[in-house]
Amino acid sequence: MRLLPEHAAQGAAPATTQPLVRVRNLAVDFRQGWHWRQAVGGVSFDIPRGGCVALVGESGSGKSVTARSLLGLHGAGARVRADALELGGRNLLGLRERQWRAVRGREVGYVLQDALVSLDPLRSIGQELAEAVRATGGPRGAATEARVLELLARARLDGAAERLHAYPGQLSGGQRQRALIASALAGTPPLLVADEPTTALDASVQQQILALFRELREAGTALLLISHDLGVVAQLADHVLVLRGGEVVESGPTAQVLRRPRHAYTRALLDAVPRFGASARDTGPAAPAQPSAEPLLRVQGIRQRFGDREVVRGVDLVLHPGRTLGLVGESGSGKTTLARIVAGLQTPSAGELVAGPLLQRPAAGLARAIQFVYQDPLSSFDPRHTVGTILAQALALRFGREPKVRVRERVAAWLARVELPAALAARRPLTLSGGQRQRVAIARALAVEPRLVVMDEPVSALDVSVQQQVLRLVAALQRDTGAAFLFISHDLGVIRQVSHDVAVLQGGVLREFGPAREVLEHPQDAYTRALLAAVAQLPA
Repeated sequence: MRLLPEHAAQGAAPATTQPLVRVRNLAVDFRQGWHWRQAVGGVSFDIPRGGCVALVGESGSGKSVTARSLLGLHGAGARVRADALELGGRNLLGLRERQWRAVRGREVGYVLQDALVSLDPLRSIGQELAEAVRATGGPRGAATEARVLELLARARLDGAAERLHAYPGQLSGGQRQRALIASALAGTPPLLVADEPTTALDASVQQQILALFRELREAGTALLLISHDLGVVAQLADHVLVLRGGEVVESGPTAQVLRRPRHAYTRALLDAVPRFGASARDTGPAAPAQPSAEPLLRVQGIRQRFGDREVVRGVDLVLHPGRTLGLVGESGSGKTTLARIVAGLQTPSAGELVAGPLLQRPAAGLARAIQFVYQDPLSSFDPRHTVGTILAQALALRFGREPKVRVRERVAAWLARVELPAALAARRPLTLSGGQRQRVAIARALAVEPRLVVMDEPVSALDVSVQQQVLRLVAALQRDTGAAFLFISHDLGVIRQVSHDVAVLQGGVLREFGPAREVLEHPQDAYTRALLAAVAQLPA
C-alpha cells in the first residue's frame, strides 16, 4: 500500500523513491497473564517526506498503538513484530531504550491529544520548551530563549514573548496545543506523529493548526495523523487507513476512501459524522415548538474580571425548560467561565442570575437543581470509587439514606438508562472507555433530577460513532426528564444537532443569540459567519 506521488496534497513536497517511513505487517501484542492479546495485526503503510497518512477508527481500534510503535512507546509488556519498521532507512525493531531516546524528539516529534496533561503544570511554557530545545541538541545559554521564541512563533502563538512565563493552566486550549506543537518541533524532526492534535479546538483555531501542519509538509516534514475528525482528515491527509479491532479494513487515497467507501464499517463512521449543512429538520433535536412562557433562568448583564482582564462582558441570555442552548466561540471567548457562573461554581463580578419558578428552591435544593458534566469526566471522579459508589452518592442527594438493596436497584436502573450493563457498577472509572465514562458522568448528573445540566465539551474527545450514541442518549434523556441543557462545543455540527437555541461569544461579548436554525443558517454577525466558514467539511 504505497503512497504514490500523485496522491500527494497540493503544495506538499514531492515523494522520493525511498519513503521516510516504511511499515510492513506490523503486529503488537500485550501480555495478559500467561497469554498474549493482539492489539494490532498486519498494518502496512509508507509515508514519503512531505506526505501525510491518517489513521482513523473507533476507540480501541489500534490507532495510537500503531503510532507509538514508531516512538518505542509501546510499553514494557508489549511484543512488537513486523516485516519492516523503518524510519529514514533505519531499522527500528529491537532498539534499546537508550537508542529510542535518541530517536524521540530528533527523528520523531510527538504531539499528544491533551496538552494540559502533557505539559508540566508546575513549569512555565518557556521552561518547558527550553528543556525540549536542550534535550534535542539545540543552542545553550542565552540562545536557548531565542530558539524558544522562534518555535512559538512558528507554532503561531500570538504574543510569544508574553507567554514565556505563563503556566499551562493560564493558557487557553488552543494556546496550550500550539505550545505542545512547538515543543515537538524543537529538534526539527523529519517525522511528526500527531495524535488527535485538534480535539476540543474551535473551528478557527483548528484551521490555524492545520495551516501550520500544511506549512511543515511543504518544508518536507512527514506527518502521521490520528484523528476522529474526518473533516480534518479530508483537509490534511493524502492517504487513509481505517482500523477496526487492530486490523486495516480499508485503505487508499483520502478522497477515494471518504467519497466512495467500500467497507461497511467505513460507511458507518462517515454516517455518524454530524452534517453541518444538513437540514435542521433532519438533524436537529426534538424541540418544543416554542420556548415556554416562563424562562428557567435569565442571565442578565453578567461580567467577570480576572485582575485587570475582563473575560465576560455584559452577557444576557435566557434558558428555557426542555430546551438546549448551544454556546460557541473561540478558545478564550469566555464560554467555560460563563458556564461556571450559570452552574453556580463561580461568582460573577457584576450582573445577576434570575431563577424562574422551577429553579426557585431552598439553597440545598438549588445545588441539586443545576448539575455540571465536564469534558474529561475521569478528572471529576474519585479514582478509588467504583461506578456504583459514584452513582450512589448522587442518588443519596435525591433520596437520602436507603437500604443497600434499593440503592443497587436505582444504580442498575440508571446504568440501563444510559445504555450500560449493570455489571459496570463494580468497576472503577479508570477501567472504562471514554464513552462509558461520559455516560456515567451524564447518569450522575441526571440522577439527582436537575432542572438544568451544564455540559462543557462532553463529546469532543470521543470518536464519531460513540459521539453519536452519547448525543442520542442526551436527547432521549431530555425528552424523558424535561431538563434544560447549556451545551458547550467547538464542533458546530454537534451544536446544530443538539441545540434549539445558539449563543455566540467572542472575547467575552455576546455576538449573536437566537434559534439555532436562524443563527446557523442565516447569521447576522460577521464573527458568526467567520466561524461557520472555518468548519472542516467532509467532501460531498
